Amino acid sequence: MDYRELTAVDVVRGFQGLRVLIVGDAMLDTYIEGTATRLCKEGPVPVLAKSAEEHLPGGAANTAANLRALGAEVEFIGIVGPDAAAAELRAALRARGVDDRRLVEDPDCDTMRKTRVLAADQFVIRYDEGETRQCSEHGIAQVLAHVESAFPRCDAVVLADYGYGAVSDALLARLWTLRAQRPIVLAVDAKYPDRYARSGATILTPDFREAWSATSASGTPAPTPSPEAAEQVGRRLLAMIDAEHVAITIAGDGVVVVGRDGQSLHVPAHPVARAGDIGAGDSFTAAIGLALAAGATVRQAAQIAIDAAGIAVTKPRTAVVTHQDLLRRVNLDDFSPSQSLRALASILDAERYAGRRIVFTNGIFDILHAGHVQILQRAKALGDVLVVGINSDESTRRLKGPARPINHERDRLALVSALESLDHAIVFEEDNPAELIRALRPHVHVKGGDYTPDALAEADAVREVGARIEILSLVDGRSTTNVIQKIVMLAADGVIEVTP
Repeated sequence: MDYRELTAVDVVRGFQGLRVLIVGDAMLDTYIEGTATRLCKEGPVPVLAKSAEEHLPGGAANTAANLRALGAEVEFIGIVGPDAAAAELRAALRARGVDDRRLVEDPDCDTMRKTRVLAADQFVIRYDEGETRQCSEHGIAQVLAHVESAFPRCDAVVLADYGYGAVSDALLARLWTLRAQRPIVLAVDAKYPDRYARSGATILTPDFREAWSATSASGTPAPTPSPEAAEQVGRRLLAMIDAEHVAITIAGDGVVVVGRDGQSLHVPAHPVARAGDIGAGDSFTAAIGLALAAGATVRQAAQIAIDAAGIAVTKPRTAVVTHQDLLRRVNLDDFSPSQSLRALASILDAERYAGRRIVFTNGIFDILHAGHVQILQRAKALGDVLVVGINSDESTRRLKGPARPINHERDRLALVSALESLDHAIVFEEDNPAELIRALRPHVHVKGGDYTPDALAEADAVREVGARIEILSLVDGRSTTNVIQKIVMLAADGVIEVTP
């Protein structure tokens, strides 16, 4: 039994190792880039001199790629045709660590492809091709067989239903039966959410337009999206379906979550200077499904999903959010300068009681580099739980001078905490970690460099708590000071431009 409430960082760390079954409409997103310097003689359209072509997973395939990038093991089931687009899609999935062997190749179908043509990063045209709604009975039966096979091994199910036939009525009925026997998380992103009147979904994630269309008379114009309007639409949608929650995304205003218990919450979006939206919904659904499977509350899951979508909209092309991207973001959300040392000490008491070995190290970690990563990995190998103390901005200035640190303590904490080897991190105000060691009582204190144990200012504290000191050699040439000196040299030579 867990002895503490999960934080957002705990939840995102818990993504790794989860196994997710995703079923949906597989698509290939193709980007053709070039420059346009003249108009065509045959008509008033630009002539593009092609310079690049890129193929990316799209639709449900992009949701699968996001799930994998966020740390999950993915069972992806979809429908493709026997064509070149399917071959390109399979290759793109494999390049992102997603197994393509459960893609059903149906001779009655053509793989869905969206091709976007860009000139100087501006969209010129998008054209769509492919058709999977006429899938054969044999193809549908293969999809059901794959679901039957994969479901027992999975921690969650995600449906990415764009309305192109991969999520059939037969599939929904079978999932209903399977989840009645084993009620794991089901997250649904559906273009037509009213299809899910009997899905038993944990959460549906339509955007405002989709939710409005499902709950309003045909042709009724949608109002301007707002949190208030989204809540009203969400309550109407819940009256039509049997999901536990609906999460209605409203672009720059974030998401409104309405629960069957009558509760609602609004999670604002992060402000973004220049936002794209290709794939942001896929990132949102992947993150909210994983968060719920990892034990998050609905509020936590919605915030984590908004964090993922906020990262996705800053990316060009079809967006994929990585586990490290999301860890850094949620660390910034969770951090508070008044973070409780008492709470961390309590957590470590429970770890110690469970027989786990606690390793402690400390540093400034001003500009994170390979030397930092290596020493933390080596420190973690000395025990089970790694705790890192990070000097506050004030203590760094006392130790390094008024020009340091380069990065604020909040940012340093977020970056260090996002490293896989780390379990806990905390900022401390003193010049050395003696008091922190006395409070946390680690089994091992790690120091990097050429110190001797007795020369450490915190040596007495280490002895008082019965710990041992391990001195680890540093990576030659890897130091924050060296990085700063190189930047200063390059700026002085005019190689790089440094702006305030």
